[in-house]
Order: sequence, then structure tokens, then C-alpha cells
Amino acid sequence: MTGETDRKKAVVLLSGGLDSATVLAMAQAQGFACDALSLDYGQRHLAELNAARRVAQALGAVEHKVLPLSLDAIGGSALTDHSIEVPVQGGEGIPVTYVPARNTVFLSLALGWAEVLGACDLFVGVNAVDYSGYPDCRPAFIEAFEHLANLATKAGVEGQRFHIHAPLIHMSKGEIIREGTRLGVDYGLTVSCYQADAAGRACGHCDSCRLRAQGFAQAGLPDPTRYRNPNDKSME
Repeated sequence: MTGETDRKKAVVLLSGGLDSATVLAMAQAQGFACDALSLDYGQRHLAELNAARRVAQALGAVEHKVLPLSLDAIGGSALTDHSIEVPVQGGEGIPVTYVPARNTVFLSLALGWAEVLGACDLFVGVNAVDYSGYPDCRPAFIEAFEHLANLATKAGVEGQRFHIHAPLIHMSKGEIIREGTRLGVDYGLTVSCYQADAAGRACGHCDSCRLRAQGFAQAGLPDPTRYRNPNDKSME
């Protein structure tokens, strides 16, 4: 059997949500030895970080690192500023759940760790189909960041080519769930809700809950999400 030292290394951004868990499983299925990186960035709840730990352990990440990062110090998002209410429906334009520069910052930290580990491949679970209008979930952003990674690092300048993988970017939520299920992901371990309680139970009303519920319906699979009130699951 091929050992971890014989496999190509990759760093996978792992939030604890449905998408990033699927990406970790996909990267491993491609033969990568995966180190998982989660960010404690001042988000509304820590339930997703607990979920990330469960997912990393269940899927066999080589190492799972949680870095502290106080994006709540600058605020500007309903996910980091408790004075901004999480919307039930996204509405027009970029929603208030957008965290300023989050994916740029997260990928930069993942890039730094990858350079230390000698990994050339970074995986991120951004999606441009069933997403909430975030500008840092678009293919153009991923392409631009890959260019930056190879321009701004010692490894890149010395000829070690970095690749930013966004395997979910053109998939619907239902397609993501079907693929993850095929790869053995236990979605009952994940937390997607923007305002989950301390036990990781979902509100059933926010955009993330709505997209998740719709995804399981599209996939034709049972939804393992735990809701604070089971009658609150939103399919609107």
C-alpha cells in the first residue's frame, strides 16, 4: 500500500460545512495526502470548528490545524458582527453574510502552510452555482489567486508550480451531495448554518440552511441536518 510519504501533499481549507467536507474527500480520492486548515476567525459560533475537527478525523486528514484569526475585529459582516442580523433571505446584491476578503485571507494562510509543507496543491470549496453572490467564489478569483501564488512565493519563483483546486465551482448543491455520499462523507458531522447553536443545531431559515435543504432534496437523499426546531427546515 502506498504510504502518506509517497503521496502528493495538499492543503485543504476545511470549514466544517458540507462543501469543504466534500472537497476533502475528493482530494483524498485523487490520491493526495491532505492536511486540513480551519480558521477561528471570530465567526458567530464555534460549532463549525467542532464540525471541522470531526470531519478531519473521520476522513483521515494527515493533520488538522486551527489558526486563530480575528476578522471580527474589523467586522463588516453578519457572520462576524453580532450587531448585524443574519438575513432570512439573501435579497439583491452581495448579502451582509459576505465576510470582507475572507477567501483571499484564508487562501493566503493555506498557501503559506503549503509552502512550509512542500505542498503544491491547495483545495477550496468555493461554488459559483448554488452560492450567495460572494465575489470570492467566482472562477476569476480562483484563477487570479493561483497567478498570485506563483508570483509571490519563494517556491513559485523557484519553479514549484502551485495549483488552486476548486472542484465544486460548477456543481449544484445536489451534485455536491451525491458526489460526497459516493465518497463516503457523513454529512451528519457537518454544520452549514450561519447561526447554529452551541450544539451545532441549525436555524432552518438562513440562506445556508435553505441551500443545504434544497441540495438534499435535489440529490434525493435524506437530510441528516439537526435543527433546533425540526419544523423550521426551510425549503423556500
